[in-house]
Amino acid sequence: MSKGLSYEEYLEQNETLTYTNVGVSMLPLLRQGKDLFTVRRKGEERCRAGDVVLYRRPPDQYVLHRVIEVKPDGYVILGDNCVAREYGIRDADILGVMTGFVRDGKAHSVCEAGYRLYTFLWLHTIGPRVFAKRARLKLARLWHRIRHEG
Repeated sequence: MSKGLSYEEYLEQNETLTYTNVGVSMLPLLRQGKDLFTVRRKGEERCRAGDVVLYRRPPDQYVLHRVIEVKPDGYVILGDNCVAREYGIRDADILGVMTGFVRDGKAHSVCEAGYRLYTFLWLHTIGPRVFAKRARLKLARLWHRIRHEG
């Protein structure tokens, strides 16, 4: 990305942005510092459940997460590796929609059958996955407490 431009300005000028993600919120799809993702600037169209979107969380945080529910006035969004849903994300907050990614030097499109299957399975297993992840976190905290109190 050109130095000095915000994501908004870059997308306005270039229509697409290819970048690497920071953090683990989109694992296993995107690995921090290893994979690249490409987003195209969002137009007037609404996003769909399953779309991975780049949005701005005030004041100046940019987030790449997946739309899990479309509501008349906005979206519910969740990172693939997260447990906390994000509510109240509006169309105006969304800068771009992911069109593809690069893993181990190989480009993948969101139109590929494998990606569409991943998205379908991910969307239809949110409840059990979030439950399991929360349970695992609670057990890890309990185990930590037992080991350090005894």
